[in-house]
Amino acid sequence: MGGKQKKIQLELAFMAEMRGETPKPVHKGTELPVAERETEHPAPEYLMEEVCERGNLKKAYQRVKSNKGSPGVDGMTVSELAGYLREHWAEIKERLLKGTYVPQPVRSVEIPKPGGGRRVLKIPTVVDRFIQQALMQVLQKKWDKDFSPQSYGFRPSRSAHQAVKKAREYLTEGYAYVVDLDIEKFFDRVNHDMLMSQVAKRTDDKRVLRIIRASLVSGVMANGLVSPTAEGTPQGGPLSPLLSNLVLHELDRELTRRKHRFVRYADDCNIYVKSERAGKRVMESIAGFISHRLKLKINHAKSAVARPWERTFLGFSFTRGLKKIRIAPSSLSRFHDRIRKLTRRTKGASIEQMVEQLTRYLNGWKGYFGHCETPSTLSKLDSWIRRRLRCFLWKQWKRGARRFHELTTRGIRDDLAAHTAGSTHGPWRISRSPDLQKALSNSYFASLGLSRLEPQRGA
Repeated sequence: MGGKQKKIQLELAFMAEMRGETPKPVHKGTELPVAERETEHPAPEYLMEEVCERGNLKKAYQRVKSNKGSPGVDGMTVSELAGYLREHWAEIKERLLKGTYVPQPVRSVEIPKPGGGRRVLKIPTVVDRFIQQALMQVLQKKWDKDFSPQSYGFRPSRSAHQAVKKAREYLTEGYAYVVDLDIEKFFDRVNHDMLMSQVAKRTDDKRVLRIIRASLVSGVMANGLVSPTAEGTPQGGPLSPLLSNLVLHELDRELTRRKHRFVRYADDCNIYVKSERAGKRVMESIAGFISHRLKLKINHAKSAVARPWERTFLGFSFTRGLKKIRIAPSSLSRFHDRIRKLTRRTKGASIEQMVEQLTRYLNGWKGYFGHCETPSTLSKLDSWIRRRLRCFLWKQWKRGARRFHELTTRGIRDDLAAHTAGSTHGPWRISRSPDLQKALSNSYFASLGLSRLEPQRGA
């Protein structure tokens, strides 16, 4: 074992390749024979060697760098990680291989939740994020194949959109009621002993067990004080999503054993049944399983048995008749609030700057919610956004003479321009006038680079 570890340490050219902020890509055929043999023939008791393998480390570094994120308790930023690793990686690796590495406490940060309230993120240091990412990549490759097909969160080649489409399949099969389960403060209340027992069933590498346990109990720093952590997984670390899937795999197995139709994305779990009575029976039974077996609690205020179109799942809902995927009302409400902030007059921005900011937000939003099956909703949002921009420009032009000039410059006849410019109506009503819509046409906003939400024909 000792000779093998020496070969592994001699093999690590990782530090040399990390000169500069971004590691150079590894080309096929450049790995040393020892690294190739370990990748091809991993022994279960040598998981930590796989974690410290050069290709795995480079992939972890790139992922941490691309994710960016805030500093941990030590204040180190992502941009400083490469330099720190060049200087200290040899000793960090030695401690990982010996099983003596101890993670630092996580930093507690509160962020607003989309539906109101606050969510507490627990941010590991950049170095610990790098190590957790490397560990997660190895463990996920080994564990993921055993997870349920109905589990879609934080898994390779799976997405929230696939989860919503699966839910729609159940609706079309006649399962017209949903048991919508909300696990109360899931990430904060995971039982450490139960979690570690699940980990121990999947690996006998004591070093991996120690570092996962140490990450769970590393403590939380808030206001300069470190508090111990007796339960929960740090929501903010790369390893936490995989561990959450491991905990809830027990729930998946139980639901499968009972032959339920269900979809789970992280701690969001929906079970589809054919009647309200069946739904209430399932709710009571599964709540008992979660409480006694998983040592977790159902939030009864947020859980319900209802029609699927009355509930929100991953930001989406469903139409009543045709059972199409639509954007949930709460998601639309947050969208409207965001657009209002981006197009308010007091921003002091030019129309070009405003459109640039809008487009960045719209492209991200469209990437997620553009998967809805109700294009008319997207078309209405496009029209509303353009109306907001016309209103903004009308206010910006202020006086009648400026408004008359802008309208005539954009091809409006003098008499029509004079009538519109002299109107006593407010900006919001004027924004719908034919003359202003012609002067500030859809093609005008397209020329500024404004992104559209509605899919274009032929696209």
